[in-house]
Amino acid sequence: MNVSGTVAEGFEPVRDAFVRNFTALGERGAAVAVYRDGRKVVDLWGGLRDVDGSSALWERGTAQIVRSATKGVAAAVPLLLHQRGQLDLDAPVGEHWPEFKARGKDRVLVRHVLNHRAGLPVLDRPLTPEEALEPSKGPEAVAAQAPVWAPGTDHGYHALTYGWILDELVRRVTGHGTGEWIASEIAGPLGLDLWLGLPAEEEAAGRTGRVGRIEAPEPAGVGPRLRPKRSVTEAYDDPSSLTRRAFAAITPFPDQNDPAYRAATLPATNGIATADGLARFYASLIGEVDGTPSVFTPETLTAARTEESAGPDRILVINTRFGLGHMLHGSASPFLSPGSFGHPGRGGPLGFADPESGIAFGYVTNGFRKTVTADPRAQALVRAVWAAQSS
Repeated sequence: MNVSGTVAEGFEPVRDAFVRNFTALGERGAAVAVYRDGRKVVDLWGGLRDVDGSSALWERGTAQIVRSATKGVAAAVPLLLHQRGQLDLDAPVGEHWPEFKARGKDRVLVRHVLNHRAGLPVLDRPLTPEEALEPSKGPEAVAAQAPVWAPGTDHGYHALTYGWILDELVRRVTGHGTGEWIASEIAGPLGLDLWLGLPAEEEAAGRTGRVGRIEAPEPAGVGPRLRPKRSVTEAYDDPSSLTRRAFAAITPFPDQNDPAYRAATLPATNGIATADGLARFYASLIGEVDGTPSVFTPETLTAARTEESAGPDRILVINTRFGLGHMLHGSASPFLSPGSFGHPGRGGPLGFADPESGIAFGYVTNGFRKTVTADPRAQALVRAVWAAQSS
């Protein structure tokens, strides 16, 4: 197995777990990176870059789409706007976006968008793939949608609509889309290989080894340890359920290897990153990285990982915990410890930070599985990080 890279002394268990993912769990191409107190201690990659017959090897700078791990990156934007005094988390969304108030949404707060309590996880008329890639169509559809529960009264994962609401809100406040803002205010200054809206020059580089091609996932499901629960299976099998409708807000889902999809800005689903880019992003939220001060102030960091929603999730049909845009440690999240915050991506990708240990973690893969929140390959790596940093 062609695994390359380095691990700091004491983090050898992570290399062992990464190799086992290939030999025992069917990994095809992947990378993992870990920072501790702003210093990179794990940087590993291996396997093949693509899953469609190419024999090209995964290289140090290979990037992949990270699906819903994008949400954790995008959440930093409204939090930083709040930190800078530009956005009140307790203000109605309609204060910035008047059209959004329609059909009983005048009481949806910015906070409700981030903690998945807005009541807007579905669209009565799903968007086509072509419509989904037009910047105005998703926000227009959400603005015209009636809530399916009273905003603020319950929580449920806004799998796709989260991105359209957040992107339009950021655009109304700053004049720039979420992807542009991340590029200029976060990714650029920190030197991150991380994009929301892949630039044309990076797409061109992808044809010679930059951005790998992924495989389509199986129909949406949950992690193996949760799969036996009948209520979960029924929710994903029922076309009329909120679960199925939330994941079908774009129907059919676009080809995620299509350059047009990768160039679009969908803050819920189509971020592209290297494992190092994802880990370094989270490292920057909790402390200094290469002389650059922490992106979050202590107050913003506390807000990011303070519980806002917990308990049975009306979409995922399992117990989930959310802060302001990030998943929190719990039965549905494979994070390091109770203080951790971040976001998984459907089928495998994972990024998070654990302020107490100083750990920041990024994992990307091209082999997507039938999981939403708890992929066994990512979990194996997190367990190895836990063992290493605890020793």
